[in-house]
Order: sequence, then structure tokens, then C-alpha cells
Amino acid sequence: MIAHQSSARLFVVLTGLVLIIGLAGTVDAGSSNSLMDISADGTLLACSNRDSGTVTFVDLSTNQVLREIKVGHKPEGVSFIGTSHEIAVAIYEDDVVVFLDGDSGNIRGKVPVFDEPYGIISTKDGSRIYVTLEYPGQVVEIDPQSAKITRELPAGSFPRGIAIAPDEKRLLISEYLTATVRSIDRTSGKLVDEWPGSSTDNLARQLVIHPTRPKAYVTFIRSKVTAHQGTGSIFPYVAITDLVDSEDSRRKRMPLDSVFGTQVTANPWETDISPDGKHLFVVFSGTDDVFVCNTIDDDYRELSLARYIATGRNPRAVRVSPDGKRFFVYNALDFEVVAFDAKSLQQTGRISVTKNPLPEEIHLGKVLFYTALQPMTARRWISCSSCHPDGQPDGRTWHNPEGLRQTPPLQGLAFTHPQHWSADRNETQDFEHTIRGPLMGGQGLLKGSLNKPLGETNKGLSRSLDALAAYTNSHSFTLSPHANQGLSEDAERGRTLFFSKQTKCAECHTGPFFTDSQSGRPSVRHDVGTGNADESEVMGPAYDTPMLLGLYRSAPYLHHGVAATLQDVLTTQNAGDKHGTTSHLSADQIEDLTAFLKALPYELPEPQAAAAGIVKVAN
Repeated sequence: MIAHQSSARLFVVLTGLVLIIGLAGTVDAGSSNSLMDISADGTLLACSNRDSGTVTFVDLSTNQVLREIKVGHKPEGVSFIGTSHEIAVAIYEDDVVVFLDGDSGNIRGKVPVFDEPYGIISTKDGSRIYVTLEYPGQVVEIDPQSAKITRELPAGSFPRGIAIAPDEKRLLISEYLTATVRSIDRTSGKLVDEWPGSSTDNLARQLVIHPTRPKAYVTFIRSKVTAHQGTGSIFPYVAITDLVDSEDSRRKRMPLDSVFGTQVTANPWETDISPDGKHLFVVFSGTDDVFVCNTIDDDYRELSLARYIATGRNPRAVRVSPDGKRFFVYNALDFEVVAFDAKSLQQTGRISVTKNPLPEEIHLGKVLFYTALQPMTARRWISCSSCHPDGQPDGRTWHNPEGLRQTPPLQGLAFTHPQHWSADRNETQDFEHTIRGPLMGGQGLLKGSLNKPLGETNKGLSRSLDALAAYTNSHSFTLSPHANQGLSEDAERGRTLFFSKQTKCAECHTGPFFTDSQSGRPSVRHDVGTGNADESEVMGPAYDTPMLLGLYRSAPYLHHGVAATLQDVLTTQNAGDKHGTTSHLSADQIEDLTAFLKALPYELPEPQAAAAGIVKVAN
């Protein structure tokens, strides 16, 4: 729990913070996390290329690429270290932080971390690097000179965004799945304050701090799980967090769409603020546009729209130059950075930062997956990626027309058809029904009549629909961080229990994907005693067997999301032993079984599937 402070003490501390912020003057490079960063002298830009596994350096005097360097699988945040031309890069899938020299292109060092590094920032003097670990919910402090971890700090649940106050006494963290903002004291390393999000706040990847006022800005989406139409389920928002104590709300939520008198936008990914604090820039990955907002110093209206700018496909990053004269937008699916003049808001250059590494069909499918434009959707608020960004779940349980449905990950989908908890779709092309339906309301990808789910195939009838299926089915696995050194002793005991005739867990959760739902086989559904718990259920009470790989990070569990933990799955949500025979197990045995489940996958399933003759779906 976060320690509560008296109002008087908090006022003194934060008043001092306000005074320091007021003297700070400008935002230094690396003060907030981003997929791009600009060196303190304004001469170099670095951006991470997730699909290519590279980092690109750009000479900003010429807008020419200097070099592109391979760094690992799925790099995310980048930060220049202090005033140098060295950068630190968070390699999300490889669980490592890489240090690069921007002038020579040499890799200077690597620091392994526990799991899923995302946001990364540097102190002004470059003496420390701070990195958010989405799992297990930490910030790691690294000495870049020695390339050693100096501290591991608790940071809530699934932190991604990170910023450092201008006085560098505090770190601010934003949680990915809740948009909650937390403050960490750098000296003690303790969580000292928090600004909770609404119950509907979701997918906050980043935050920035105003250079001269005690304000932090967090962009996210509102995921209203009780609405299953595109007109009400998902909206783009920004939260303006007041970093001072006051009688008024310390956090304001503002919709970032038609309230500003412009067309609807979708899926805000990143934001940045100008060095003078007068303008806030927001990129929207679903509608391919940028908002340039005026900041208003009245503690009430906060923002007004200055300009709407159309940009390229899937913009995921925006960065303002240290002198405030230019800003840059990274269009991830055009594989380019676009330069803009900050005064005229006109384009001044387009820089190709990496070659498209994706097969043509996968690239087309990914473009469709991320867009909130026609033919995928009519209302511009929602895309496939609004709930399944980069193949991951949004941590939500939705009130769908068929009943409560927890969002599953997409990893391994190609091997585990049929789809949906109700096994009501036997091919990914059947999601054309969702595209045309009330949720998305799009024109659709298939010309003419559409075959019913589980009926005649819709495969091969549309190049675009097959491409969407190919991308959706392309997500693969990484090993569980709980099995980096193999199975622990408690996980080994749990493995024995899992496969025993005593528990019968492996009767349904079988094979390399730990499910009896396999492509090319007849659908098998099971009544595990959970269907009657949901009064809105219309298709249960039998459900498709979910795979168990990646359970350590995909809570909540079960089709209705009632089980908050794996222990709940095995105990409080397993009445009558319908979900494995576990009622006789001791508390220690439950812990052992949980340890095994958290270690999945402890070996990659695809090679095992090939050896067992389990065929991947051909799109």
C-alpha cells in the first residue's frame, strides 16, 4: 500500500515541487518515455522499429538516416543518456536493455531484466536510467556506466509510462491497463502518491509533465465494457493530473474527439509537450492523425484544439525538438518519420527509417487490424487493436451480446481453432461478421454475401479478409520469465500434480498448447460450472478450452473474468471440482500448481506442435 501523508506535509513537499518546476524552464530530452527521442543538442533523432528489431539514427540537420542497428526482438522505448549521443533501448521481447553509441553505431553493453521492459528515461546528467517492467510491475534503476542494475522499485501493476520531474526528485509512472498514475520518490524508492484512473480507463502507454506547471498528461482509451456497439464502447481520452494537493479533483478526464469540434479520433498512442509548455501533441494510431492542442492555464478548461493534421499509417510516437521549432511523428506501418514545422504545422520532410520487414499479406492485415477507418469501421472510434494491441489482451471482461467475455491473447490462435469462448467461429475470416456488425459497423472486406460462422468457408473469398486473418494468426510466444532457469522445485511439483490422474487437469488442457481445442479437429466444449454465474449468458454453459500459455500475465481468468488470480481459478471458482479436481489439495499444493501454471510456456510450443502433427491454420 502507498503510504499516506498528512495534508500539511504533502502541501509543503508539492509546493516545493511547484517552485522547482517553475524554475525548470524547458523539457530536457529523455524526461518522458517514447518510441523516439532527440538528443539534448537537437542534432540526432533515434527511433525504435518494433517489426524490424532495429534502432535508427537520423541526422536532423539533413533529415538523413545515419545508421540502422539490429538490437533484438520488439524494441520499444528509447532514451538518449544525459547530454550524450548514447542511447538506451528497452527490448520488450528479449527482456534486455541495450546501450548504443549514436555516433559510431556500436553496442556498448546489455543489461538483462526480469520481463517486458517498455518505457525508458535518463536523468539530465546521464548518471541513471529508469525502465518500466510491465511484468512484474517494477521500475529498475540502472547505472549506464557500469551497465548494472542498482535498484528494483515497486511500481504498481503493468507500468508502461514513465517521466521524471524537472527537479528529478520524483518519478511518475502510468499503468497500462488502468491509466493510474503513481509517484515514486527517487531517494527512498517508495511509492508516495497516486492518482487513480476511472474503472473504464485503459491502455495508457506514456505520460508527459508540463515544464513550468504542476501538471502531467496521460492519454488512454475509455473501454466501457457494458456497451457492445461502436457508438459507446471505446473513446480516446486524456487525463490532466494535478501534481498538487487541492480541494478540487486532482485528475481531470477529457475526451479527445468531437468535443474539440473535429472529426472522431481513435487509439491515442503517445503525446509530447512543447518546451515552452504551450502546446500538447497527440498521435492517434487508429485514425492516422495528430492533434496539436493549446494548453490553457486556468485549471479548468486545460486544453483547446489548435490544429488537426492527417499523417501516415499507425502513428505511434511524437517528439518535439529541444528548441521547440519542429516536431516529429513516427508512422509505424509506413516505416517512416515525418518532420513538421511547429509554427506553420506544415510537413518539412519524410524520412524512411527502415525497410518494411513484413510479408505483403501480413503487412496488409496489420494495417487493417490497427485502422479505425473504413472498410473496417464506420464510426472511427474502434479498431481490432483497441482490445488486442500487438496481440495482447486489454485486461477487460466485456458485456457482449452472448454474455460476459474476457479478452484473450492472440498468441497461438492459428493452432487453437475454433475461436471465441463459445467456439462459434471456426476460422478467423468469420470475424467479417464483427466488422459488419453493430460493434464496428464497417463496410467489410468481402464483396457480396457472407457465409455463416461454422458454415461454408469464407476463406479465399477476399484478399483483404485473408490478410487480416493471416496477421491475426501470426502471433507467437515467448518463454515465461518464471521459467528462465527451467522449472523451479515448486513448479516441478506443480507439474506432477497437473498431469496426475488425481487432478485430471491434463484431460482437457493437453498437448503443447495445453488445450483440446485444435485446428482441424471437431469442436469440444466443456461445462466447468461457471456458465450459470452470468445471468446475461445466452450461449453457455459449455465453453471452449482456453490454452494456458502466458497465464502469468493475462488475468483476470475464466470466460467471465471472475477469477482475479490463478489461486481463485483452483479454489473459490471451482465449486464441485468441475474445473479439475482440486478441492482436496492443500494450500501448499495449490501454490505448487500455481507456480507451474505461471511457468507456462517453459518451452516453445510450435516445435512440439510440428512434431505432434498439429497443423497451423493456412490462411
